[in-house]
Amino acid sequence: MSFLNLEQLPFVGMSHEFVGENQGVPFSAYIVNARPGQGPPLHTHPYVEVAFTLEGSATITVGNETREVNAGGIVIIPANTPHRFVSSGDAILRQIDIHASPKFIQTNLE
Repeated sequence: MSFLNLEQLPFVGMSHEFVGENQGVPFSAYIVNARPGQGPPLHTHPYVEVAFTLEGSATITVGNETREVNAGGIVIIPANTPHRFVSSGDAILRQIDIHASPKFIQTNLE
């Protein structure tokens, strides 16, 4: 059993990074704190990702569909599907993105 504090995780760009292989678990997660207008480029992963929006709002594109997602929204992103999000509200976007992989594998398309 391990106990961690969020502040112990590396903070890169707009997210704390929980890398599963470092903790002996089969998944990874970005704990996102994005200012309005922030977001990653269009990209893919070779595994499923699930994004849980906790606070704020985001414009999320998955494949050819774009939607506004607010607190409480859950987005399931299939493997190898181009996607991105942009924090679209006036407040910080807080989101947890679970990656079905013990390490992050990302191919940027932009």
